[in-house]
Amino acid sequence: MKTIQFREAICEAMSEEMRRDDSIYLMGEEVAEYNGAYKASKGMLDEFGAKRVIDTPIAELGFAGVAVGSAMNGLRPIVEYMTFNFSLVGIDQIINNAAKIRQMSGGQFNCPIVFRGPTGSAGQLGATHSQAFENWFANTPGLKVIVPSNPYDAKGLLKAAIRDDDPVIFMESEQMYGDKMEVPEGEYIIPIGVADIKREGTDVTIVSFGKIIKEAYKAADELAKENISVEIIDLRTVRPMDHAAIIASVKKTNRLIILEESWPFASISTEITYRVQDEAFDYLDAPIKRITTSDTPAPYSPVLFEKWLPSSQNVIDAVKEVMYI
Repeated sequence: MKTIQFREAICEAMSEEMRRDDSIYLMGEEVAEYNGAYKASKGMLDEFGAKRVIDTPIAELGFAGVAVGSAMNGLRPIVEYMTFNFSLVGIDQIINNAAKIRQMSGGQFNCPIVFRGPTGSAGQLGATHSQAFENWFANTPGLKVIVPSNPYDAKGLLKAAIRDDDPVIFMESEQMYGDKMEVPEGEYIIPIGVADIKREGTDVTIVSFGKIIKEAYKAADELAKENISVEIIDLRTVRPMDHAAIIASVKKTNRLIILEESWPFASISTEITYRVQDEAFDYLDAPIKRITTSDTPAPYSPVLFEKWLPSSQNVIDAVKEVMYI
């Protein structure tokens, strides 16, 4: 095992796959000469050259379209957005072409692309740079959506995404790129669509994904001091979603809280809530609770931002509410 940063896990996954398959290339803003906006492609230009690590103009619609065309013709592009807020400029190519071309062509074309970059908030970046779009992309048949929360999962899932023959949305976080964790020295792949029980418990289930899951860990540590046992499930993939893992946990703990860094309306937590009440209603001893950001654009003020973003205290309060204590 070795300890590496999240950004290094991303770089290793891309580099290992590019060594394995000459049809894979990386393109995006500042990925080459600058080594990536967050240094997630450090050293890749030197190793693979300018034909496979390509700096693009600030034209997301244009280079997303180039990626779709090249994927239809046998290549396997990795597209990096400096932030998924900028993917909105290219979302037509992602949703109307990449996600649909297999069906619209009757299976004659597939579109093996990974669209990756940071999602969600990263401090005082303002309303237009602090948005989470997991539920937007997950609402699109034909796309797979992955949101890892640590370096180990990120590397294994990114390698799986690059090998997948369908378009994959791979969402990271600016605030996780420096996170460190042990990963295996050798190759490993984590299958898409499989959740992971990060902490086993008996009293309440918390389902989360991405960087906000750290607030669940903090809350679980505090609640353990009061002999409250919390089970934490990291979805890792929000589409396809591992509903079976969630249902199995709810049947054990009889209580469910969903924690996500997104607006409440039509969120991932909304989908989970529906599925659990449909498949495990009789096992619930309390109403399902969800914890999201406030239903407003992200504020710039640090005082307001702290209130806007879910916290470990929000989780603690929700746990005690569903346990009636």
